[in-house]
Amino acid sequence: MINVEIFDNKRNINMIKKVLTLGLGKVGTLVGSLLSKQFEVTGMDKQAPHYSFDLPFKVVTGDVTDIQLMEKIISEHDAVVSALPYFLNKAIATIAHKQGKHYFDLTEDVETTNYIIGLSETATSVMAPQCGLAPGIIGIIGAHLAKDFEKLRSIEMRVGALPKYPNGEMGYSFTWSAAGVVNEYINDAEAIHNGKRKQVVSLQGKEAINIDGAGYEAFYTSGGLGTMCETYEGKVDKLDYKTIRYPGHCDLMNFLIHELHMKDNKQQLEDILKNAKPEVQEDVVLIYAVAEGWKDGQMKRNEYCKSCAPMLIDGQHWRAISWTTAASLVAVVEMVAAGALPSKGFIKQEEISFDALLATQTGSFFK
Repeated sequence: MINVEIFDNKRNINMIKKVLTLGLGKVGTLVGSLLSKQFEVTGMDKQAPHYSFDLPFKVVTGDVTDIQLMEKIISEHDAVVSALPYFLNKAIATIAHKQGKHYFDLTEDVETTNYIIGLSETATSVMAPQCGLAPGIIGIIGAHLAKDFEKLRSIEMRVGALPKYPNGEMGYSFTWSAAGVVNEYINDAEAIHNGKRKQVVSLQGKEAINIDGAGYEAFYTSGGLGTMCETYEGKVDKLDYKTIRYPGHCDLMNFLIHELHMKDNKQQLEDILKNAKPEVQEDVVLIYAVAEGWKDGQMKRNEYCKSCAPMLIDGQHWRAISWTTAASLVAVVEMVAAGALPSKGFIKQEEISFDALLATQTGSFFK
């Protein structure tokens, strides 16, 4: 267990002072708590969350699909952060764009991201989706590893959000949104292979991977690369993202989704999986990235590997998936507020400096 104490260090930040955090599940609540160290935060959800500790920010209740209500509430803030399910983000991003408010989210959904990219073309504020773990900090790390090569050959990125103590043949328990997991497994993924940008089928490309002596498998899932294929097209022979799981998981999910055709009923698949594999408190997040290329006339390889455990923050236990996701997003908000990132338009994760992110108050969690 990692123990981190966060001290109050409020600063006078001119660009962003009031932040609205939407969705107060585990990740959204921690996002609001971390943001409240430096900003005036209001959290919003359908119902007030029930925790055994007092939240350090104001909470309001309301229906985020009520457009008139959201227009009013968003207008009272400088920035909006969405920790909502991906399918609710388009409407929120549209309001933020219309009102010139900074917008941040955690979406892995490609269609939603493309919609926000379209909005960003006329934005007077920041539009920054995909600020979580994958997509998010994994792209920042991948670009960091690749930056010092004279010529790139490949960038490979792998992330796993796993139960620490797996059981059963699936070796899995939900540590984040079941809807998000199902979406990643069903939708096609993007990659660059043999120098060509292409779509690949999720749950394919299975490979063995060994981290600290333990065996895992990794396979394609949708959305983890964010905008990296666009950024690196024509610059790299191979670029891909895969999800890490315990061995055997991929074949079982392929059976469910494709052989039993459960891809045609996402809600039923979510319900079955949530009932079979409830949430656990003890988890681990694996972050692994490799870049290869030529430097000084020789082939070189840069690697990054980190295993993240649950963390105590201000005396409260937070799962690894919660703090890694929340810290990634909050660090980006900090950088925008401090003027370390552009003040308007779309922000690609791979254009964010990893060193600068680590230098932020919340990004330092990843040191």
